[in-house]
Amino acid sequence: MPILTPGRIRHGVVFTLKHEPGSEEEADFLKANAQLASIPGVEEFEIMREVSPKNDYRFALTMEFADRAAYEAYNAHPDHVSFVKERWEKEVTDFLELDSEAL
Repeated sequence: MPILTPGRIRHGVVFTLKHEPGSEEEADFLKANAQLASIPGVEEFEIMREVSPKNDYRFALTMEFADRAAYEAYNAHPDHVSFVKERWEKEVTDFLELDSEAL
């Protein structure tokens, strides 16, 4: 398991989709979301199914960046900006984002 080292940033999001569980729309969104891993600077990308009964989120994703510059470049990358505008804002009903660095 990767351990976050000083200077690196871990971007994490838990989220719920408007799509029915197991639907083609859900699968299509998750596949499109996975394409974010190809953006330069993205490392340790994972999409997971949330299993905790303590919250209502259905999915989680994490990725790491070598430094703040790589993280900021990802946020501004046209593929990320387009995904957020065209898919995320339309298909995600709720989310919580956590961006962290090592103490």
